[in-house]
Amino acid sequence: MPADLAVIGLGSHGLPLAQAAVGVGVDTIGYDPDRARDLASGRLPGTGAEGALTAADVRRMLSGGFRPTADPRELGRVRTAVICAPAPPGPSGGVDLGPLAEAARALAARLRPHTTVILESPAGPGTTEEFLRPLLESGSGLTAGRDFHLAYSPGRTDPGNRTHGYAATPKVIGGLTPACTESAAAFYGRLADKVVRARGPREAETVHVLETNYRHVNLALVNEMAVLCHDLGVDLWDVIRCAETKPYGFQAFRPGPGVGGHGLPLDPSCLPHADATPGNGLRMVSLARDINARMPQYVIQRATQLLNEHGKSARAARVLLLGVTYKPDVADQQGAPAQEIALRLTERGASVSYHDPYIPHWSPAGRPVPRADSLYEAAAEADLTILLQNHRTYDLQGLAVKAQLLLDTRGTTPAGAAHRL
Repeated sequence: MPADLAVIGLGSHGLPLAQAAVGVGVDTIGYDPDRARDLASGRLPGTGAEGALTAADVRRMLSGGFRPTADPRELGRVRTAVICAPAPPGPSGGVDLGPLAEAARALAARLRPHTTVILESPAGPGTTEEFLRPLLESGSGLTAGRDFHLAYSPGRTDPGNRTHGYAATPKVIGGLTPACTESAAAFYGRLADKVVRARGPREAETVHVLETNYRHVNLALVNEMAVLCHDLGVDLWDVIRCAETKPYGFQAFRPGPGVGGHGLPLDPSCLPHADATPGNGLRMVSLARDINARMPQYVIQRATQLLNEHGKSARAARVLLLGVTYKPDVADQQGAPAQEIALRLTERGASVSYHDPYIPHWSPAGRPVPRADSLYEAAAEADLTILLQNHRTYDLQGLAVKAQLLLDTRGTTPAGAAHRL
């Protein structure tokens, strides 16, 4: 059966898109060879890449007509194809476009005239025109902008955000031609309350760069402030509480043990595919990346210091990590600093355990970490408990009472109840 939409890549971007489409009656298939079988059975793959969706959400999608598939032939029977392949970190710290190339080839071999193809994968300026377009054209024999529509739209899904859902978040569209833009806008107009047209795909791709770098740069600033305020004996969380009362020119960001997430800070002068991308590097982004990358080590430093102050050593200390996902109340572990913190503590001789209501098993870098069954008992037995993610299910006041020593990297425990980052 033909379908209105094929979502290629059913991870943190693709599944929410498919959910939104099915919710408004768009006949949708989802192509993902790695996840289709589990999803078709109403199960989550268990990778955490699905963001805030639950198995119940998937079952509702299936009952609404959603069809996950591992058969690439299904891609030849759709009107619109949205590529949501992951773009993980590459070996050199940039973006690995291998999954995107694989998705593009699967689609190109079955691409029909008049299809609208939209890229939503995280991508830098030039990816749609200089990387995706040649793959689609060479694999299909069709010409973008003439035989099929091609556009880019930055993914703006925020897992676990109950205020800004898919429909309430404007969609930015940049097409190869004006007709491409309008075709993509007509599709997204069925899902989102507002569609914003960019001048072209490069502008739309650069929207993604600006939004992602804005987050990382501001987090780097407040992470540096956290270290400075600790050295000065200043309560940073009180500083932020007061500063955010300013009605203009300030947006509150809060520090933590790292950043995480699917959007990598990106310097367009270092793109893996675009030799024609000139210009100076984004020094602010490079500096922000370095600052944020140091935060897990700073957590280790603070943890060691606290243990020493209480007559204990990191070697043989029992350390409990609370919350190992990158965001509160979701199972997504992409880029979460908990992995590096667990490994560094283990290297120092600590006995590490963890608790997370969303992660039943955890093996950072292939090393299994035991899960605490009884949270309060584990906190009482641990020499040090480190709150890395403030899930709503955690009774932080109760934990502060039970824990021998509590380091709060999120500043969410009651004032004076724990040591803050």
